[in-house]
Amino acid sequence: MYYLSVLIFILGLPLILSSAFGYKFNRRTFKFTKTGLVAIKTQPPGASVYLDNALLNDKTPLTIAELLPGSYLLKIELEKHYPWSSNVRVEAGEATRLEKIILFSIRSNIRQLNKEKFYTFWVDEEKGLVYYASEDLGIYRSDFEGNNYERIASFSSIDPLPTKFILSPDRKKIVYFNRRNIGITYLDAYSDEPFFTEQFVLNYSPGALLNIFWHSDSYHLILITNHAVEVLEAKPESAPVTLVNLNKKNTTSSYDLRNDTLYFVDAQKAADGNTYDNLYKLELNSRSFALQQLMKIQTHE
Repeated sequence: MYYLSVLIFILGLPLILSSAFGYKFNRRTFKFTKTGLVAIKTQPPGASVYLDNALLNDKTPLTIAELLPGSYLLKIELEKHYPWSSNVRVEAGEATRLEKIILFSIRSNIRQLNKEKFYTFWVDEEKGLVYYASEDLGIYRSDFEGNNYERIASFSSIDPLPTKFILSPDRKKIVYFNRRNIGITYLDAYSDEPFFTEQFVLNYSPGALLNIFWHSDSYHLILITNHAVEVLEAKPESAPVTLVNLNKKNTTSSYDLRNDTLYFVDAQKAADGNTYDNLYKLELNSRSFALQQLMKIQTHE
């Protein structure tokens, strides 16, 4: 028995040592091969895991160790949730981490938030509010749960319907527009702003308007058109002032409200004679140049 035990120990020693150092006998190559592992986390946890269609004993989160290098079919299932599956590649001596798996509920928690007919909405994430533009030309507001649903303002009809509604930074006004009209409506019935009118519409060149941004002062509008970057005071009968003439029609643009900086694309002819698109940065903050002063200079000119 003693010699038999010694013999079994000697024969099993390579297997014990190889396992301790992360090696496993590969039946395909008849060699000891360094293994890898797969670490799995799901949200929510407690899901069943199938490796090459074989159900594992543990549920997520879990680590599957001592896997020979290669590709494995991984399936994850949880009752009342959509399953997840993927082919996972395991490399020798490496850990494959799958830690951002979300199992979505089959029956999602869906609730209707609005109480009136509407055709568009927008969200104020900072204040936790949802605004709705209704078919009856009303603007409504609720919290994220649909509570305190109320009508807070009206807006003027424009044809075609507005493509976008934008809340001013001070949350007192909303600008809306289509390709040829700009509308502004006040959310506060009694405003101390100059030239106050509860709602009004400004006509513009047909088909010219592409996008509008609020300046951080909540009084000026930055207009992107087919031919220019312009600034406009948010008051009746105001006229736009051109800041930049554009060569590119249907340009793309983005506005950084924190720094009052406009980014836009324009086409310019290069030294080689070809025309290329370039990205430009236009600073409109009060430190670089006051917009009120700019409007006065442009008007006098």
